Amino acid sequence: MAWNEPGNNDNDPWNPDKNRNNGAGRPDGGREKDADNDPWGRKPTGGKDQSPPDLDEAFRKLMDMLGVKKSRKSGGPNGGDSGMSGKFGGSLIAIVLLALLALWAATGVYQVDQQERGVVLRLGKYHSTVMPGLHWNPPMIDSVSKVNVTKVRSHDHKALMLTVDDAIVEVGVSVQYSVQDPKDFLINVRNPEESLAQITESALRHVVGSSEMDQILTQGRELLAEEVKVRIQDYSTAYGTGVLISKVNVENTQAPTQVQEAFDDVIKAKEDELRVRNEAESYANGIIPEARGRAQRIREEAEAYRSEIVARASGQADRFDRLYREYTKAPDVTRRRLYIETMETVYKDVNKVVVDTEGGNNMMYLPLDQLMKQRAESSTGAGSMSSGNIGALTDQVLDEIRKRQSATIRREGRN
Repeated sequence: MAWNEPGNNDNDPWNPDKNRNNGAGRPDGGREKDADNDPWGRKPTGGKDQSPPDLDEAFRKLMDMLGVKKSRKSGGPNGGDSGMSGKFGGSLIAIVLLALLALWAATGVYQVDQQERGVVLRLGKYHSTVMPGLHWNPPMIDSVSKVNVTKVRSHDHKALMLTVDDAIVEVGVSVQYSVQDPKDFLINVRNPEESLAQITESALRHVVGSSEMDQILTQGRELLAEEVKVRIQDYSTAYGTGVLISKVNVENTQAPTQVQEAFDDVIKAKEDELRVRNEAESYANGIIPEARGRAQRIREEAEAYRSEIVARASGQADRFDRLYREYTKAPDVTRRRLYIETMETVYKDVNKVVVDTEGGNNMMYLPLDQLMKQRAESSTGAGSMSSGNIGALTDQVLDEIRKRQSATIRREGRN
């Protein structure tokens, strides 16, 4: 029969009549048994009021749920009080240990950014290099150092140095570099920046010490920067610093401050020398082509004159040959013709004519040039009648001269 069926009140744990019957005949009226049956260990104080839960009993039940076994020890009136205290202490230690273990495990989680690399040291010895992302390493066993491998770092260096021609110059350079190998950058050298400074000093002194001052101060700065970059990279690779040299810039090259004015004067003098040389070259470039052109023109004129003289001489020789052949046929006629042609050649540019009248001592002078000039002036203005008379007179004089010349020629021909 089930305990909750009608008529089975004795087996009902929640039946108050049952509890009253079970407590009958006892001094406490059965209250202790009821208290023992209370799962929370509560003891009634009479009436309907009840005491708060017992913390020790609740903790004991919690320990039972966690699987901790109860151990009772003698020595107390109720027994088990000392065991409960020891068990409570042991459980507290376990919880604390678990919490510390969880905290220890949580502190081992770390993240590496995209531009970084993580160098893991296990008990002080290199273990691995981790890439960007979320990672975990046991704390206090592994140590992780993050290194930025994409950042371009810069190191400036400036010093007084001696050149190959025993001159002192002040050189300042700027070295740009990045981390190529995080392991070498952190482990191989104690202070990579200081090592780079010493490497730069050594490379710069080597290059400057093998160069002349003029080359460093003027047009040799780019070559200086390239040589210094190559040497710094070689030294860094040999020392295992783990850096990559991207560029070396020569910021300034100048003489020491004490002699800066003297060096400025020297530089100005060299600039003046270069300017004068350029001007001289420009002048020479302008004069030489012109002189060559004149020489070529004179050469061509001489060649033309030579050709003209040769052609004229050839023509005269040919004319003389033909004239000689005619002379052998008719010597007198040829002689007279030559005389007349010669006179025409002589008198063709004469502007004055002297006329000798036959049988008289008077000579007539005709200024033909003046007569021609007056005739030209009279044709444009007044007095044209007089000018016409003068022109007619001139024509008559010329006709008379021609007649006289023809008569003289005929007479000489008869003689």
